Amino acid sequence: MEVFIFMAQFLLPIMLIALALIAGKAIETRHFKTIQARETATEHIPIINARTWDTSQTVAHAELAQGSVVVSIDYFKRFMGGLYNLVGGRVRSFESVLDRGRREAILRMKASCPDADAFVNLRMERSILASTTTRGQYLGGIEVLAYSTAVWYQREDTDEVCTAEIG
Repeated sequence: MEVFIFMAQFLLPIMLIALALIAGKAIETRHFKTIQARETATEHIPIINARTWDTSQTVAHAELAQGSVVVSIDYFKRFMGGLYNLVGGRVRSFESVLDRGRREAILRMKASCPDADAFVNLRMERSILASTTTRGQYLGGIEVLAYSTAVWYQREDTDEVCTAEIG
């Protein structure tokens, strides 16, 4: 009976933290691989982080492009963030969550207008999703929104205007 109590009090929490670490790392690694593959596939489409750009080509069509994502924080990152909160310093465990969120939101923005020639005036917004417990609030995840103007240039070989389906 004493062994069971010992396991329940000490080993079970350690096992749960280890499981959260392993599962969180596996999910994050898989997500980063898909992000990298999708970034490689769309790297030819420029994102211009300015209000003005080279206007030597005639713009045929422009529309708002947006992409958003909500990324949750696993228990191990939350645990490590709590430790850093006590002692201070850089919270590296949250940096990968922010990086994944930014990159995924930009990819979803590009996917909203996949045949655009360029994305102009990129802007990003972030919001923290917090959950309330009896002990206070803790970070549950982040939402990242990326938006810009998707631009289609008039094709020189035809007089047709290139437009995207809005749906």
